[in-house]
Amino acid sequence: MKKGLPKRQKKYILYRAERTRIREMKTRLMKTYEDITFKESKDNDLKRENANIDGDTAMGTMLKYGSEGAKQFCEMFLLKPEHAEAHKNGDIHIHDLDFYILTTTCCQIDIVKLFKNGFSTGHGYLREPNDIQSYSALACIAIQSNQNDQHGGQSIPNFDYGMALGVAKTYSRLYRQNLAKGLELLLGMKDASTLVNMVSKKLEDEDGLYPTLVPNERYLDKERKHLLEFIPDVKLINKVQSFAIEKAQAETDRNTYQAMEAFIHNLNTMHSRAGAQVPFSSINYGTDISPEGRLVIKNLLLATEAGLGNGETPIFPVQIFKVKEGINYNAGDPNYDMFKLACRVSAKRMFPNFAFLDAPFNLKYYRPGRPETEVAYMGCRTRVIGNVYDPSREIVYGRGNLSFTTINLPRIALRSNNDISKFFTELDEKIDLVIDQLLERFEIQARKKVKNFPFLMGQGVWIDSDKLGWEDEVREVLKHGTLSVGFIGLAECLKALTGKHHGESEESQKLGLKIIGHMRKRMDEASQKCKMNFTLLATPAEGLAGRFVKMDRKIYGSIEGVTDREYYTNSFHVPVYYEINAFDKIRIEAPYHELTNAGHITYIEVDGDPKQNLKAFEKIIRAMKEAGIGYGAVNHPIDRDPVCGYTGIIGNTCPYCGREEGEIKFERIRRITGYLVGTLDRFNDAKREEERDRVKHMSFKSQNMR
Repeated sequence: MKKGLPKRQKKYILYRAERTRIREMKTRLMKTYEDITFKESKDNDLKRENANIDGDTAMGTMLKYGSEGAKQFCEMFLLKPEHAEAHKNGDIHIHDLDFYILTTTCCQIDIVKLFKNGFSTGHGYLREPNDIQSYSALACIAIQSNQNDQHGGQSIPNFDYGMALGVAKTYSRLYRQNLAKGLELLLGMKDASTLVNMVSKKLEDEDGLYPTLVPNERYLDKERKHLLEFIPDVKLINKVQSFAIEKAQAETDRNTYQAMEAFIHNLNTMHSRAGAQVPFSSINYGTDISPEGRLVIKNLLLATEAGLGNGETPIFPVQIFKVKEGINYNAGDPNYDMFKLACRVSAKRMFPNFAFLDAPFNLKYYRPGRPETEVAYMGCRTRVIGNVYDPSREIVYGRGNLSFTTINLPRIALRSNNDISKFFTELDEKIDLVIDQLLERFEIQARKKVKNFPFLMGQGVWIDSDKLGWEDEVREVLKHGTLSVGFIGLAECLKALTGKHHGESEESQKLGLKIIGHMRKRMDEASQKCKMNFTLLATPAEGLAGRFVKMDRKIYGSIEGVTDREYYTNSFHVPVYYEINAFDKIRIEAPYHELTNAGHITYIEVDGDPKQNLKAFEKIIRAMKEAGIGYGAVNHPIDRDPVCGYTGIIGNTCPYCGREEGEIKFERIRRITGYLVGTLDRFNDAKREEERDRVKHMSFKSQNMR
C-alpha cells in the first residue's frame, strides 16, 4: 500500500492540475464570450482583431464566438503542451489557430486552367466562358469559392494572361456581328449572319484563322476571297471589313472596361467570407504584352482610378503590378505605358503595389514565355515559388502557404541580457520548437481528403489535386506548399541587444542581417532534411503587433525603444516613428527581402498629393527596383467626404464644400499590413497608435525629400 502511494499521489496531482487547467480555460472562454456579446467593437480590441470585419454585426460577432471557442479547443486538446504553452505565454504565435484542424492558408489560382472546359462550385456546373464579362464574373466566383475552402487570401497570379483569352473571344464575336451588320446595311442581306458564320467556321476549321484585335492580314485576305464568291465587289467587302474592325475594337475596349469595373465592384461587395467579410483577394498583372492582355491591364487600371460607384477607393482586390526589364520598365519596352499608368493610378488609389521580377531572388526562377515562373505575391506579402519537394515544379500556379507561426524576437533579446551568444542559442530553441509545431499541424492537414476541400482540391485548383479521387488523402500534393516561420520586432530586438535599431546604426544593421540570415539558413536546412518547403516570413502582424508587447511589458516593464509603445514593429521594418528619408529606408530594408523567401514588403510613407508629382512617385518605385526590393508600395493619405464626394487630403474641414467633420465622419483609407481599410475605427488599439506614429519619408507638399 505504502509503496504504491507516491504513484497514486502523482496521478491525483496530475489529474487535479488538468482539471484546474480545463476549469480555467472554460472560465476564460466564458469571459471572452461575455465581452464579445456585451461590448461594442470600439470598447473591445478583440472585435477589431481583423480590420476587414465589422465586429458589431451579427455575422462578425458569430465569427468571434466560433473563432475564440475553436482556439481554446485546439489549445486544450490538440496542441502539444510545449506548443500550447509557448503560444499562450507569448514566445511564439500560432497564426489562425481557430482553423488549426480545418484547412490551409492561401492559394494562387490558375484561371486559364480552371476556366478551360468549365468548373463546378458544388451548386451547378459553369461552362467555359466565351466573353470578357463572363471571364470577369467567373474570376470573382473562383475567388469566392476557393475562399470557402481556406482561411487566408486568394490570389490570381496570371490575371492579365487569363482575361486576355476572354478579350480575344469577345473581339472575335463582335467582329463577326459587325461584319454581318455592315453587310445588312450596305447590301440589305437578310441572311448576312448565316454567311458570316459559315465563312468564319471554314477559316477556323481549314486554316486555324479567326479575327484578332490587331487585324491579321492573312485572315482578312482569305475572308475577302470567300466573300467574293457571294458578293462580287471587292471595294464593298473592304469597306465592310474596315467598318467591322473599327466597331469591334471600340466595343471590345468598352466591354473590357465594363468587365474590369464589374470585377472590382464585385470583390468589394461579395460578403462570402466568414464574419460578413469580402474575400481577401489579390491579382498580379503587367507582363502580358499581347494586344488583348494590354487592353485588360489598361482598363483594369482605369477602372481602379475611377473608383467605386460614388468614387470610393476600392479596398479589394490587392493589386500587384509586376515590373520587369524588357517588358515594362524602360522607355521602348512594350508595356512601358502600362507601367506609367500603374504609377499614376497608385498615386491616386494606393493600388497597385509593385512586384519586381528582376530582383535576383525572383529573377532566378523567371523563364521568358512561361508566366507560371513569374514570381507573384499574395495579399499582404506572401510569396511561394521555390520547391524543395519537387524542384521541377518551381512555379506559382496552384501553390500556396499551408501555415505559419511567428517568433517573438524582442523577448528573446530581453532574456539574453545583451549576450549575443545566448540570444542565438535561445533563437535556435524557438526555431526547433516552431518547426516541430508546423510539422504537427501539417500532419493534421495531410490527413484531410479531397472531399474536405470541394473546390480547392475537387476542382483541381491546388497543384496535382486533379490526379486524386474524392476519398484520397491530400498529403503528397500539400507538400508543394510552404510551412513558414515568421518573426516580428527586429527593430526592438536590436534595440534591446545593442541600444540601437538598424535604422540608427550600421553595426545593428549587420547584426540584424546576421539574425535573419541565421533564421533563413535554419529554414533551408529544415527543407533539405524534411524534403518540404520551410520558408522564412516577414510576418504581417495585425493583432499580434499589440499582443506580444503587452505581454512583454508585464514581464520587463516599459523599456525605451523596446516595450514603451503599444506595438512591435512589423518584421524587419525600420520603426514607423523613426525619421528617415525614403531612399535610406529602401537601402536598409532591401537586403532582408532576399532572406525572407516566404514573403516581404517595404513601404514608403509620403504626405501631400503624389498625383501632383508623378515623377517623384515613380522615382520611389525605381529606387525600390534598383535596390533589389522584391515587393513594395507607397502609402499616402486618401480621404473622402461622403457628403460632397470630394476625394483628396482632408484635415478637419473638407476643402471642397467646407463641411466640418461631425457625426458624418470623413472616410480615411489607410494601409494596415498590406491591404487597405476604409475606416480607422476598425484598426485595433496597437495599429491605431502605429498609424498615428508613422512619419513621412518623402513630402509631396514641398516636392522635396526630408
